[in-house]
Amino acid sequence: MIDSLIKPVSHARSEGAGVSEVALTSVAQSRPPMRFRGRSFMAFALTPEPPVADWLSELDNWIRNSAGFFVGRPVVLDLSAVSLSGHAIAHLVSELEQRGIRPMGIEGADAAQLGPGLPPFLKGGRPAGVDVLDGTAPAKPAPTKPARQDPTSLLLEDPVRSGQSVTFLNGDVTVMGSIGSGAEVIAGGSIHVYGAIRGRAMAGANGNPHARIFCQKAEPELLAIDGYYQTSEDFSASLHGRPIQAWLEGNVMTIAALD
Repeated sequence: MIDSLIKPVSHARSEGAGVSEVALTSVAQSRPPMRFRGRSFMAFALTPEPPVADWLSELDNWIRNSAGFFVGRPVVLDLSAVSLSGHAIAHLVSELEQRGIRPMGIEGADAAQLGPGLPPFLKGGRPAGVDVLDGTAPAKPAPTKPARQDPTSLLLEDPVRSGQSVTFLNGDVTVMGSIGSGAEVIAGGSIHVYGAIRGRAMAGANGNPHARIFCQKAEPELLAIDGYYQTSEDFSASLHGRPIQAWLEGNVMTIAALD
């Protein structure tokens, strides 16, 4: 950045000039190199399946049972399972926005079909968690730090109350109390609840089809494992209020009583 500073010289007048002389001085102010940082976020991938109209109806059912689920969450629209024209993609994005879902990007489509006004084309993969400098000078290597072991389970001693959301993608979540109506727990592994599930419990959120859900009293708004789910409308009345476990058999969620 260059700042131009105009500084008066002395008040002595030059012969015949009749005006004060001025000198123009340029001062360069140095600043650190610009930095670009990689940062990763967990984004929920929506993957429409044909027929898209039926998929949207299923999405509406999810939203009715999980109001506000997509609020403030990064969402990626994965179009790998459908073949849509550019116009159809724009229409689908509009349908999602009417439901309060604004995709941050689109993957699984031809980038040339994504016209102005559509979310950008994304490639799969997680961004590297490194800093990238502008190349003006080599970065000094960071001091070596001991590898940090992330916890593989989370214990919640208090109930998860209405409006609260707990996300733990490294492993299992154990809730000593209950998951209240309007609350949710999202786990990369299994979910163990020693009280009631009255809200939403979503296990295997990192793509783990072997995850399970256990609870002592089943009154759920929604149960999900690896993206496959059952809502309160699908839940068997014979299991309501009883201890249950839920797991996947292929692409079907099975729920059985524990007693």
